[in-house]
Order: sequence, then structure tokens, then C-alpha cells
Amino acid sequence: MTSLLVVEDDPDLGIALRAVLGQAGYETVLAEDGHAALRLLFAERPALMILDLMLPGLDGWEVLDRTRDMTDLPVLILSGRTSPAERVRGLRAGADDYVTKPFDAQELLARVEALLRRSRPDQWRGDYVEAGLRMVPERRSAVWQGQEIRLSDIEYRLLQVLVRNRGRVVTTEQLLDLVWDSPDGAGRERVKFAVLRLRRRLAVPEAAGVEDPLESVRGLGYRYRGPR
Repeated sequence: MTSLLVVEDDPDLGIALRAVLGQAGYETVLAEDGHAALRLLFAERPALMILDLMLPGLDGWEVLDRTRDMTDLPVLILSGRTSPAERVRGLRAGADDYVTKPFDAQELLARVEALLRRSRPDQWRGDYVEAGLRMVPERRSAVWQGQEIRLSDIEYRLLQVLVRNRGRVVTTEQLLDLVWDSPDGAGRERVKFAVLRLRRRLAVPEAAGVEDPLESVRGLGYRYRGPR
């Protein structure tokens, strides 16, 4: 039976969703907050996630971001936020579909079925491996030149964005949008100091012959070039 993860903090709505999905033949696992959602994501490896955004503790945006570190499984946002801007933000953040509350049960089922048809069997991925670097999403850390480095959430996301764009310049504005969720570009100094902290964490003795993998491109942004 196909397993779905429903992340919803309203217990009555959670029960209703479980009933609707169960009648359609799906096995449903329910999480009422963001931390529980991530624990169940690891434990259950569901085929699809239905995600509310307004969650206690870890909100839906952070759950979506951490989910995308680990897997390409379909994520359907189910939210009371109905503005077009919120829909666009959700899809750009990595969601595959966005349904607003209140919703029609049959439409929701049709969207779930469509996402499952398009999903890939290899949607769960392991650690990201690059020359000299292995990123470990479940621990929010990186193994750099054989040594594990614990990173803050911001440092991890910053490194992840730069590595995924290896060899390309990522502008300061893009980093603020992707790492800090600040699409208006406010707080440019945050990027500079975060890169400095990340450089210190990736520093190795000169005798090792490994240069700084993070390159500053004056007036534009930063580029991950990997070890030389």
C-alpha cells in the first residue's frame, strides 16, 4: 500500500484527511508539527507528503527546505494561505503542487494521484558527494577533506546552494533569496560574514595543498570552485 505523510497541526483536519486518503487506498502517517514530520520522513520514507505551512515550532517552509535536502519525493502544500504570492513562493521553494483550504476532497485525491504518477522510484537520494566534499543532510554537516564539519542551518544552506551551482557565480541577491528567504535583498552584509565563517570551517593547513574552494567575485557574488 502506498504510504503518504500528512503534516497538519489541526487534529480534526488530520483525521479527516486520513479518512479521505484511506478510503482511496492510501496508508497515511500523520505528523502534527515540523519536527515530527522530519522524524517520520526518515523512518517511513513515504511516497508523497501533504504539507501545511502554519506549524508549531518548525514551520512548513523549513520542513520543505530540509525535505529537499534529502529527497525529490512529491510535496503538495495544503494551506490556508491563498494569495498568488504564497502559491508562487511555495512552488519556487520546491513544492510540486499547492492546494488552498477549504478544499474539495476529490480534487485533492486527483492531484495526489497525478503527482504519484509523475514520481520516480529513485526519488530518495543519499549523501551529496563532490570532489573532496560530502554533504550529510540528516546531520546538517559536511565531510570536507576527510573531516566532518558541523554547520549551522545557514552555513549548511549556503554551502548547499554554492555547491549545487559549482563553477557558476551566485549573486549576493540570489543567496539572500535562497538561503535567508529575503527576496528583497535586505541585509547584504549577512552574506559576506556568513561566507567568512564558512571559509574558516573549510580551512585546511597550507601543507595539505588545498586552496580555498569559495571564490569571491568582486561586485557580483560567490562561486564554489571545489578543491584545486
